[in-house]
Amino acid sequence: QVQLVESGGGLVQAGDSLRLSCAASGGTFSSYSMAWFRQVPGKERDFVASIRWNGGRTYSTDYADSAKGRFTISRDNAKNTVYLQLTSLKPEDTAGYYCAAKIGRIMSTTATSYDYWGQGTQVTVSS
Repeated sequence: QVQLVESGGGLVQAGDSLRLSCAASGGTFSSYSMAWFRQVPGKERDFVASIRWNGGRTYSTDYADSAKGRFTISRDNAKNTVYLQLTSLKPEDTAGYYCAAKIGRIMSTTATSYDYWGQGTQVTVSS
C-alpha cells in the first residue's frame, strides 16, 4: 500500500510562488507515474501535471494548459518525493492540490487512472 502526504500549501498573494511536496511511502516509488491534480468544491478534480522517470536522469513530464510556463513538476526518487513548483500564482489557482500515484509507466491526465491519492493541501491565492 502506498501512502502519499502532501505539504507546502498556504495563503499567498497573486504573483507569489509556492512549492508543494508529496512524500510517498510503501511500494517502489521510482516505478510509479506521479501527478498533481487540483479541485475546487463542487467541481471535478482537474489534472495539473505528471512526471515519469525514464531511467538515469531522464524524465517525461506533461502539463495542463493552465500550468504550462508557470508550474514545474519534479521528483527525487532518492527521497521518494514529488514536487510542484507554482509561480506567478493567480486567484483562479485557488484549490485543493492532490498528489497521485499510478502503477506503471504510462502517464495519464485522467484522475480515475491513478491508484493512490494523498489527502491534499490547500492553496489560496488572494488578489
